[in-house]
Amino acid sequence: MAAMDDDEVATFLEALPARTAKLATVRDDGRPHVAPIWFALDRSAAGLDAPVGDLVFNTAATTVKGRNILRDPRIALCIDDDRPPFTFVTVEGLATVSEDPDELRRWATVIGGRYMGADQADAYGTRNGMPGELVVRLRPTRIVAQARVAD
Repeated sequence: MAAMDDDEVATFLEALPARTAKLATVRDDGRPHVAPIWFALDRSAAGLDAPVGDLVFNTAATTVKGRNILRDPRIALCIDDDRPPFTFVTVEGLATVSEDPDELRRWATVIGGRYMGADQADAYGTRNGMPGELVVRLRPTRIVAQARVAD
């Protein structure tokens, strides 16, 4: 098992084919809620307070995860490679939310293309970049990243 540095974490998060992340949010009664999501890494946000950048995803404001984030911005993501020798990255932090139409469309297109291919990016951007959707940014405050866990 080996701890990953920031460059290795960013490379893992951006790898293709894209892996889904498991998003953990806090329900209003304190119970956890976990759901798979598509995401993209925004390296333009990388700096001293965000060593790898922001993790960005879309969700509808009316979903359980959307309502949870709007009420309590504490979230965590886990992204893993479930093939031996197994690697994972867990990211914790506070979410920020935007409903800006241009940002919604831009990130929905980026994320759709990442998971479904460049030829489908615009269709997913249109479908997921609509009013009622949120752009959620996770600025990491804690990252745990281990490569080759089974070695």
